[in-house]
Amino acid sequence: MCRRSGTPSARHRAGSAKVTPGRWPGPVEPDGLTELLLRLHRDYGPVPLYVTENGAAFDDEPDDTERVAFLDGHVRAAHAALSAGVDLRGYFVWSLLDNFEWAEGYTKRFGLVHVDYATQRRTLKASAHWYARTIAAGGLTSPQPSESCAA
Repeated sequence: MCRRSGTPSARHRAGSAKVTPGRWPGPVEPDGLTELLLRLHRDYGPVPLYVTENGAAFDDEPDDTERVAFLDGHVRAAHAALSAGVDLRGYFVWSLLDNFEWAEGYTKRFGLVHVDYATQRRTLKASAHWYARTIAAGGLTSPQPSESCAA
């Protein structure tokens, strides 16, 4: 579900990257996050930066391998910017729980935790387990998932 070709996102070829389901336009390109963080660092100096609300809605529950690939690609992109000197102090996933979205109601699911709206039962998705392992390890320790992110 994401592209890690190294090609700048501004020059992507039409149809070269996949998109998320729903109304969100444009391809999923983690390299765009690296480019943005590097540009902010270049244009505004070494200021502390935080990535907030980074995520996407997928048709999942509870095996959200596309979200795992999305997050893996974006965490790697954030790490690339950090390695290049960006003062990146935090990365926050959107969202912990499936929730109500103003534009989409309950139809789109962004959460690491699936919420059964009828019973309010919460179930950890594959992405929640992946994120917990990543945090416990202090960062990414294995190659990126090949399921959707292979270039």
